[in-house]
Amino acid sequence: MARMGSEARAAARVLALAPRAKKDAALLSMADAVERQMPAILAANAQDMEAARAAGTAPALIDRLFLDEKRVAGIVDGIRQVAALPDPVGAVRAEWTRPNGLRFERVATPIGVIGMIYESRPGVTADAGALTLKSGNAVILRGGSESFRTSTTIHAALVEGLVAAGLPAASIAMVPTRDRAAVGEMLTGLGGDVDVIVPRGGKSLIARVQAEARVPVFAHLDANNHIYVHGPCDLDMARTVLMNAKLRRTGVCGAAESLLVDRALAGTHLAPLLTMLLDAGCAVRGDDAASAVDARVTPAVEEDYATEFLDAIIAVKVVDGLAAAMEHIARYGSQHTDAILTDDDAAAERFLREVDSAIVVHNASTQFADGGEFGFGAEIGIATGRMHARGPVGLEQLTTFKYQLRGTGQTRP
Repeated sequence: MARMGSEARAAARVLALAPRAKKDAALLSMADAVERQMPAILAANAQDMEAARAAGTAPALIDRLFLDEKRVAGIVDGIRQVAALPDPVGAVRAEWTRPNGLRFERVATPIGVIGMIYESRPGVTADAGALTLKSGNAVILRGGSESFRTSTTIHAALVEGLVAAGLPAASIAMVPTRDRAAVGEMLTGLGGDVDVIVPRGGKSLIARVQAEARVPVFAHLDANNHIYVHGPCDLDMARTVLMNAKLRRTGVCGAAESLLVDRALAGTHLAPLLTMLLDAGCAVRGDDAASAVDARVTPAVEEDYATEFLDAIIAVKVVDGLAAAMEHIARYGSQHTDAILTDDDAAAERFLREVDSAIVVHNASTQFADGGEFGFGAEIGIATGRMHARGPVGLEQLTTFKYQLRGTGQTRP
């Protein structure tokens, strides 16, 4: 692990100075290699899937682990999309001139070495590799045990592309063991060679990383996301958005976990929305008003409103207006992604302004909580902290900055 850290640091110095053309050539070569290696990747994934099912892995994690030709093609397209994005390194974020003629520039620079610790999703291997390379960073990947074969096969394709483009193989490194002690080593910072840790996975992993890391962390612990239906609101639109937000993919961090309905329109909207969810196979845990709608609704307990289900389950509550909805979100939410569905623009603007979440949405699905949907090309996670990386962690969030001062001989009096 120590050697891997020092090699990554050396690679980061090369990447920080690599021109865009070279980085993009490497990315395109990586994409081609992943595409060529699709049969090997799918074969490795089939082995991981078999082992995961035999171990009784939860359905949400099985969904995250699974790859087919369409998903691998999506990985390939994602790498190519990152290649097409502007290079963030060297961008002048601000500039000004002082009265003495001294010119100041704030310029984007790579962070250095990123430590990526993740579970289940083998596609993160490619996303993290592509984004860190484009942003001039080296990365050390520690994938989950359940996706070890798949991630290792994807990583081999990425390295093939790197080497073909003349960049150091250590630019994208992968921990070659399932031993959890490797995670502990990464959290120490590997003697100063890891600059930031990005964890992506279950609550226990994130909690461990946040508790033990000796370097900064970009992460979110929970994604207890809310849909609040506020009157007036088009019922058909609410149906469409809610169905997508809850059931498109229940195991993603952008999935809605709680539904709040304004009491002013509960009489017209609550029953149709709950019936739609129930008929689609979603379990509903609701308050008294929701329970009165359908015998299939299970009475909610307080814990339900604070739970990230990652399953076809939703908590439902009728609230007394916008202020009550925002109070509920502040109490039970996780500052990840929260949405309001309403035709009242003033209410929507207040919700967008006052709800303190990383992503706040008006009249759209919470499942847009994804770097690709933001136009970032991809993401290596979503952060809910208050550091510079908040929301999807993409190219810009993987850079820091330095100040460049340009003078003509000025001295300080």
